[in-house]
Amino acid sequence: MTGSRDLNGLETAADIAQAVRERSVSASAIIERALERIGRCDPGLNAFTAVFAEQARADAAYLDQQLTAGHAAGPLCGGPVAVKNLFDVAGETTIAGSRIDAWRAPASRDATLVKRLRDAGAILVGALNMDEYAYGFTTENAHYGPTRNPHDPARVAGGSSGGSAAAVAAGMAPISLGSDTNGSIRVPAALCGVFGLKPTFGGLSRTGVRPFVHSLDHAGPLARTARDLALAYDMMVGHDPADPASIARDYCRATPLLEGDATPLRVGRLQGWFDRGADVQCAAAANRVAKALGAAPTILKGAERARAAAFCITAAEGGSLHLDALRAWPDAFDPAVRDRLIAGAMLPSFVVTRAQRFRRQFLTEALAAFSSFDVLVAPATPLPATPVGQAEITLNGRTVSARATLGLYAQPISFVGLPVVTVPLVTPGALPVGVQLIGPPWSEARLLALAHRLESDGIVGAGPFPSDPDPAA
Repeated sequence: MTGSRDLNGLETAADIAQAVRERSVSASAIIERALERIGRCDPGLNAFTAVFAEQARADAAYLDQQLTAGHAAGPLCGGPVAVKNLFDVAGETTIAGSRIDAWRAPASRDATLVKRLRDAGAILVGALNMDEYAYGFTTENAHYGPTRNPHDPARVAGGSSGGSAAAVAAGMAPISLGSDTNGSIRVPAALCGVFGLKPTFGGLSRTGVRPFVHSLDHAGPLARTARDLALAYDMMVGHDPADPASIARDYCRATPLLEGDATPLRVGRLQGWFDRGADVQCAAAANRVAKALGAAPTILKGAERARAAAFCITAAEGGSLHLDALRAWPDAFDPAVRDRLIAGAMLPSFVVTRAQRFRRQFLTEALAAFSSFDVLVAPATPLPATPVGQAEITLNGRTVSARATLGLYAQPISFVGLPVVTVPLVTPGALPVGVQLIGPPWSEARLLALAHRLESDGIVGAGPFPSDPDPAA
């Protein structure tokens, strides 16, 4: 290394990679700082279920040796990443938020997306907490405890990728991986005040990711900046023949569009279902983004029915997937998850068939909207983060389950596999909220460029790091 740079200011994956590549800071120094932050912050947040300190240090030392020897550096070289404990990591047991999977053998290889990030030079520092089997929106795990929101540890981080969002929001890793079946990237990204990407269905590989609902599951990144989100996407995108849903196609890379992309966009502000129940702060956030983009009001017909159909398919496929375990070890499940899975397994087949038929109809409606608009804007959640332990919320005068309802505005979109970038609005003195930027299939690069433009203009952004949590609180 030719110099020793102060680590202050090196917070994004892009900046870290540049500094490590230029040899002004070592990958080992970056990883030591990340591990120190995890040790300091995680006792009060419970984002991690496993920290891979020894392997991370070894990987960083090897990277430093390779760079000293003159070998090429990847676009994410030295950047710490953490992954939802749903992604296989070679030599580690993928617990998927459960007790049952903790009995399984360690994974023999990395999930495809984990491997692609590592191939780009990223260094894996740990695995992250989640709702059991990804069935929930709060990450209040009966086995491993709740993950707490870095902006207010008395509140939830969202879910099911709550650990992924909290780790990024608290600065323990600039990039994380999560999964999104009904909103499980977008909800925690919004509640924790970070960026999140749910790609087009089939756009990012799910090989080595513990399934929940095969026909709805997506995998994607979370980050504190749109640039880091785009960089992670670019490193992971590409066909994977091992994933039956993966689409073989030419992908548009996002990072080349970040600078100077001034393409005029026709933007629609979704109303109707996407306003119903939204609290003042969440509605105002969506309206602020819509106004900045010159959006016109529009309606997506069938959104309420799409959400109901997504619920039915989720419950039925999830219940079927776990039916043998439900029969063999019912007491080993989180009771709240177990009961929903059992109910799903008992759904009549005609209900699921009707839900699947409506899926095609609703996709036609959604695609028709993009004949008039390039991007649709909607709130990511109906309200900011709820208190840990609060089982119910009130929406439209009705008392409903928080665990099941925080994805109110996310479910209709993942139901038909459209790409979404969730952008954060963090206001001093208020809890974070998020806004969905929704595009037609395969428009990830354009959505990421738009998120970067909004961030550069000061409309959205993660803001400063929250204060370190008190582990005794």
